[in-house]
Amino acid sequence: MLIQSGGMEIRMNYQEFKNAVLAAAKENNLKDYELYYTESSGTSVEAYQSEINTFTSESSLGVCFKCIINGKTGYASTENLTADDALSLIKRAAENALSIESDEPSFIHKAGDNYLSFEAPADLEPGSSELADFTLKLQSEVYKADKRVVDGTMSASGYESSRYALCNSNGLDLEDTAAFSYSYASALVSDGESKYDGSGIASGSLEGFDAAKIASEAVDDAVSTIGYTSVPSGKYTVVFSSKVMAALLSTYSSVFCADTAQKGLSLLAGKENTNVAADLLTLTDDPLYKDALVKRTFDAEGAATYPKNVIENGKLTTLLYNLATAAKAGVKTTGNASKASYASPVSIHPYSFYINPVKGSLEDLLVAAGDGIYVTSVEGLHAGANAITGDFSLSSGGFRIENGKKGRPVKGFTISGNFFSLLKDISLIGEDLKFNPFALGASRCGSPSVLVKGITIAGK
Repeated sequence: MLIQSGGMEIRMNYQEFKNAVLAAAKENNLKDYELYYTESSGTSVEAYQSEINTFTSESSLGVCFKCIINGKTGYASTENLTADDALSLIKRAAENALSIESDEPSFIHKAGDNYLSFEAPADLEPGSSELADFTLKLQSEVYKADKRVVDGTMSASGYESSRYALCNSNGLDLEDTAAFSYSYASALVSDGESKYDGSGIASGSLEGFDAAKIASEAVDDAVSTIGYTSVPSGKYTVVFSSKVMAALLSTYSSVFCADTAQKGLSLLAGKENTNVAADLLTLTDDPLYKDALVKRTFDAEGAATYPKNVIENGKLTTLLYNLATAAKAGVKTTGNASKASYASPVSIHPYSFYINPVKGSLEDLLVAAGDGIYVTSVEGLHAGANAITGDFSLSSGGFRIENGKKGRPVKGFTISGNFFSLLKDISLIGEDLKFNPFALGASRCGSPSVLVKGITIAGK
C-alpha cells in the first residue's frame, strides 16, 4: 500500500508496485506488456596488513516496463516505486511506442513453459562484524603461511543477494532469488629479488569457509612461480589448466550466441549440426548447475531455462537464442535472454557454461604429454584474443612438463593459436572440472584440464 507522509509518497514494495502497474495498464487499454524487475544488495570488507581498510554496502533496484502498440515497442524504466511512477511508467512507454520508427519485431512471451525449480539454500546472511572478523583471520593466515609473504597482500570478504521478477500480459508471474558469500586472498611473496603473486577464493556460505585453506591456496599459487625461466620458441604439446581453459571459453563465449552469429560476427554461423570440435568434447549450458551460486529458472524475457548441450560429441547442436533471434532463425528460444541491468537492452548469455569432464587426472594428462608445457596463467585476453576470427596471442606462464611430470616454473612466453582450431585439436580432456573462480554471478564458464598438441610458443 502507498503511504502518504507530509505530502510525499513513500516507496512501495515490488508486489504493490506491480499491482499498481497492472491496474494502470488495464485502465489505459494496453494489451501487450511486460514488467521486469531486479533488486540487488551487497556488503564487502577488505583488509590490508592487519586492518580493515575498506567497507562498502550497496543496494539497488529498478523496473523496466515494455509495451507493444500497433507492432511498435516502447520502453520506460524507473527506480522509484511509487503510485505516480507506476502511471508515469506506462504512459512514457506508450508514448515511446507511438513515436518509434523501428520495425524491429518484439515479443511478449506466452505462458505454457515448463519451469524447473530448485531448493534455495538457507539465507545465512553474515553480519558486517562476521565478514570483518573472517577477513582479518584470513589475512593473518596468509602471513602465517610463509615467511616470504610481504606487504601488498590483501584479503576480502563479501555477501551478495539478488532478486529477479517478471510479469506480463500473458499471465506470467515469475521470480528467482539468489544469495551467497565469498572470501578471497591475494598473496604477494618475495624471494629478496622479485615479487610473485597468487590468489585463493571460496564461495558459498561464510560459515563453511576455511581461512587456512584459502590462505594456503593463495600462497602456494604465488610461491610456485619463484625462480621461473622462459622457454625456447617452437611448437609444444600443451596441457591447459582448467583455470586457463575456462578463461578461454569465457573470452569466446559470445561466438555461441545467436545474436553474434546473425550479425556475422561468429564463425559458428550456419554451423549447427556440423562438427566444430573434437569428438570427445561436449559443451553444456546449465542454468541450474548444482554448484552455481546464482540459478535461474526463467530468462530476461520470461522463457523457461533448461540444461542443454551446445556441442555434443563434437557436433554443434544449437546456438544460444532469445525470442527475437529464435524467431529470425525459425527455432524456439533456448531461454538465454539476458539483461545487464533492469534498464539494459536484451542480449544473450550462457549460464553455467562448461566443457564436460571425461576421464583422467591432471597427472594423467601430464604423463600423456610426456614433454611440453603446462599453462596455468594467461594475460591480455581482452587485447590478445579476437572473438571474430578466433585468433589469440597471449602472454603466459606455467611449468615445463618433463618426463610426464610437472617441472620447473616458466613464464614470459607467448602462446598463439586459434580458438576454433583449438576445439578441434583437443586430444585429451581430464576430469578436474573447475569454474572461473572470480565469476560469481549467473554467467560463468568452466572446464577440466585439456591436452592439445602443436601449440605455437614464442619464448627466448
